[in-house]
Amino acid sequence: MNIVLAEQLSLDSVEYDPIAHLNLLFSHPSTVSSVGRVSSTLQRHKDELTKSIDSLETAQAYGPDSSLERMQSAQAELASLFQRIESVRNRALQTERDITTMTADIKRLDGTKRNLTHSMTALKRLQMLTTAYDQLRGLAKTRQYRECAGLLQAVLQLMRHFNSYRSIEQIAVLSRNVSELQRELLEQVCEDFELAFAKGEVAARRGTLAEACLVMDALGEQAKARLMTWYVNTELREYRSVFRGNDEAGNLDNIGRRYAWFRRMLQTHESEHAAIFPAHWRVNETLSMAFCDGTREDFKGILEKSMRRTDGGTNKIDVNLLLSCLQETMDFEQSLERRFSSEVRASIDTLSSADDRVSNFNGSISVAFEPYLSLWVESQDKTLAGMIPKYKSQPLIPPDEEFSPQAVIPSAIELFHFYKVTLSQCAKLSTGERLLDLAKTLAKYLDEYAQQVLFTILQRGGPQGPPVQDIILVLNTADFWHTNANQLEDNIKKRIDPEMASKVDLSTQADAFMGVASAAVLALVHKVEVDCEPAWREMKNTNWSRMESVSDHSSYVSELLKNVNGKTAEILPLVVKPQYARAFCDHLVENMANSYISNVVQCRPVCEVGAEQ
Repeated sequence: MNIVLAEQLSLDSVEYDPIAHLNLLFSHPSTVSSVGRVSSTLQRHKDELTKSIDSLETAQAYGPDSSLERMQSAQAELASLFQRIESVRNRALQTERDITTMTADIKRLDGTKRNLTHSMTALKRLQMLTTAYDQLRGLAKTRQYRECAGLLQAVLQLMRHFNSYRSIEQIAVLSRNVSELQRELLEQVCEDFELAFAKGEVAARRGTLAEACLVMDALGEQAKARLMTWYVNTELREYRSVFRGNDEAGNLDNIGRRYAWFRRMLQTHESEHAAIFPAHWRVNETLSMAFCDGTREDFKGILEKSMRRTDGGTNKIDVNLLLSCLQETMDFEQSLERRFSSEVRASIDTLSSADDRVSNFNGSISVAFEPYLSLWVESQDKTLAGMIPKYKSQPLIPPDEEFSPQAVIPSAIELFHFYKVTLSQCAKLSTGERLLDLAKTLAKYLDEYAQQVLFTILQRGGPQGPPVQDIILVLNTADFWHTNANQLEDNIKKRIDPEMASKVDLSTQADAFMGVASAAVLALVHKVEVDCEPAWREMKNTNWSRMESVSDHSSYVSELLKNVNGKTAEILPLVVKPQYARAFCDHLVENMANSYISNVVQCRPVCEVGAEQ
């Protein structure tokens, strides 16, 4: 143990603990006197260690293989290495200068060759441009338009190479001459077209005019647009003069004449003029769109004028005429859409493609009618307002039909069909504000049908109420409209513009019909209650205060059970849907319990025997 402790307390130990060593040396107060001796011993040991370290440092610094010598040798080697690197770098720079000197002449020769090639190319293009320009001018004078078209494209392409040389006077003059020739060609082609159409020589000069269109194609979009505009205005000049200047021809009554005129004109174009113009110009489509644009503006003016003419506050627009014109217009638009969309599909594999077509004829004319569709909605409102009183007086079952537990009132079927047709018709005319207005109108008359027709039926018959069959018909009809009101709302939301779908809400009307169904169930319960009145009356007339003995059961109970079971057996087979049969039973039980308690109270005073009975 002492040996281990001595090893741990050795001054050379790695795990030396001075506190433990001091506690060992001075473990008793009597050992304090040896402090001086211990201190001197430690000082001697320290001096010896210092001498040993100094001796080792001297040997390391001045020995034959000292660190100083190795460091000096390394520095000398590094200096020699840097000198060699610098020498290599200088030789590389010198080599680069020598190579640059040797290749300078080659670079100058390459630059000269490149500039000479560019100059020769420019001179050759200039020669080609000058020659082509002279040839083009000669061809233009002789109206050889097919050759002109190809040569004009070449001249314009060559001219683009000299855009950066226009500061040179000769190039600037040539550029102005080319522009002037383009203008002359444009005017010449337009003049040829005007003369041919004015003199009726289109058929004789069809080939020349077709080749002239190639020149207009080469002249660019502006030239083509000018010729197209002239042709469209020429073809529609008669239409504009006939249907705009004459009130009789231009009014809504003659809308069919407009479309018939255009179909004849388009047929004439296809047979006599279509071959003149390139197919990718789509002249027939442009002509149709111009007709639609002009007709739309005509209709806007006619409708505005009609709305301003009033007699006693009644506008001059006949709703039936308005709808007839609108339907005919939409049919015309759809015929144009089908025609030109099929032409696009047929040309997908040619130079034309479906992406080239941007016209959409749907709504191109009929949009003029949309602001006035409110008149049609008002007309539907008036029609529905006249239908409701008629439904109130109609028999619930046609004379030639028999009652069926699944049947609904015929007026509900008629109203549903009217709603379906009206909604479909309006969705074709407008899917915006007008359709929303119609939805509100339909909702209003659903409320009136529920209140003024169905509820009125339930209030017939006085205290006895309406017949059971009438109540069953009301119940079935209310259930029918509760289901169809929700479906009608979904149908309108699918057809109307997305931003207006949230404004369509028929949930109130669906709840109203559910309320009618609940009232019909209560009316059936009331029929049972009416049959039970004699039994309740017998119960109240019995002298319960003087009853002397308890019998099997009272006579009123037999009568009550007979009436309840009999009437229930009559009603339940007629209630088709289980939820309504269950509601009828629940209400009947509740009503019987309340009636019994009410009648018991009215039987007072009751003796003990009467209470047992």
